[in-house]
Amino acid sequence: MIVLRTPKGWTGPAEVDGLPVEGTWRAHQVPLSAVRDNPEHLRLLEEWLRSYRPRELFDEDGAPRPDVLACVPDGSRRLGSTPHANGGLLVRELPLPPLERYAVPVDKPGATLHEPTRVLGDLLENVMRATADRRDFRLVGPDETASNRLQAVYAASGKAWQAGTLDVDEHLDRHGRVMEILSEHTCQGWLEGYLLTGRHGLFSCYEAFVHIVDSMVNQHIKWLRVTRRLPWRAPIASLNYLLTSHVWRQDHNGFSHQDPGFVDHVLNKSPEVVRVYLPPDANTLLSVADHALRSKDYVNVIVAGKQPCFDWLTMEQARAHCARGAGVWDWAGTESGEREPDVVLAAAGDVPTQEVLAAAQLLRNHLPELAVRVVNVVDIARLLPSGEHPHGMTDFEYDGLFTPDKPVVFAYHGYPWLIHRLAYRRTGHRHLHVRGYKEIGTTTTPFDMVVRNDLDRYRLVMDVIDRVPGLAVRAAAVRQEMEDIRLRHHAYIREHGVDLPEVADWSWDG
Repeated sequence: MIVLRTPKGWTGPAEVDGLPVEGTWRAHQVPLSAVRDNPEHLRLLEEWLRSYRPRELFDEDGAPRPDVLACVPDGSRRLGSTPHANGGLLVRELPLPPLERYAVPVDKPGATLHEPTRVLGDLLENVMRATADRRDFRLVGPDETASNRLQAVYAASGKAWQAGTLDVDEHLDRHGRVMEILSEHTCQGWLEGYLLTGRHGLFSCYEAFVHIVDSMVNQHIKWLRVTRRLPWRAPIASLNYLLTSHVWRQDHNGFSHQDPGFVDHVLNKSPEVVRVYLPPDANTLLSVADHALRSKDYVNVIVAGKQPCFDWLTMEQARAHCARGAGVWDWAGTESGEREPDVVLAAAGDVPTQEVLAAAQLLRNHLPELAVRVVNVVDIARLLPSGEHPHGMTDFEYDGLFTPDKPVVFAYHGYPWLIHRLAYRRTGHRHLHVRGYKEIGTTTTPFDMVVRNDLDRYRLVMDVIDRVPGLAVRAAAVRQEMEDIRLRHHAYIREHGVDLPEVADWSWDG
């Protein structure tokens, strides 16, 4: 290694207009800012450029001279062709196991609960074990892997650790491929470098704090967009984010840990590169993760909870639903094929899905004559027009799913205006009403979080009554009952510190 230390601005003009430039902060500015108007500046610029003796390097046509080209190495020894700089030449497919091996059994929707990220952790443990010899898969994160329920990976690989250990330490390994450090920037840099050199990885992070790498992921997305147009640049493994410990379940951390806006940031970027998924249960998370880990040249953002969550779909159903990206859950609604639905209840995200299904159940019980369609969205880009994103729906598809003229009450995981921004050009946009996070948070019970942000099942039923023609008068008593339950909720959690029994013990009985 040769280390060369030089003054800042070395070989440039040492002094301009009587002020020192070389070796000072001015060398980082524009040292000659008036070359168009100041002859002295123009003279200094010419002198500076001629000091590089270009005639020794280039011929009269501006092409490099033969003796210069003779120094250029051949083949893979060239900087742009070495596999060390073009990692896609080295990347190998991940040995992913069959998902059925890890799928949770679902005999009936909503009858059982699992922690989705814990289920994913079992699959990642297999990936860690299968790549033990290759050593080309790492799990990075600023938070404890166990906190995000992924600790199953420790059975295959401990945490990378180079320093001394204490008797109380666990899972520390000099050769570990689980990399934890409380620095999102460092984790991002680690993983980007790992991917660029032909390997694979997953970035697991608390949802609120992944914002710290906003500018870094932005640059990676821009780089991917450009390199996709270079035929000699081989595709690399995708940059995959798993965002958990999310906004709706911060029972202990509270407002500081509640920010679902990373999705908004990513969806502003190049559509050909970015993908955002909100799987509603464990099996859909497995399906989405399998797709993301197999993909190349994307930035995949997966938002999934770590708390117990109802199991809605079998593995077979989950695969089909994730492939569609958005679809009708006919078992949850009350519409029949004989007429159009009166209202569409839509959801994106695990907690919004639960609240929508609970609202559908309330409508089934209180307003059985109402035809309700339930739609679930896994791939959020499906809401975009097909001309704006590769995963977007045509207007024909969108209208078939959400109808062109019926009220749509949409429960969304993040900030509600994102859904409006994605769907503003759709025929039925004026009938679209979105509930989501309104920057109202604290340390409180799980259900109180959705009530505070008007995302709860009772508020959704009230939204339906307010928007379906004729229900405001006909279902006034039902609406009043929903409002009364919300008021009783506020009093109950203050007295007991837990959610209402009908909420805490709720299950799907459709």
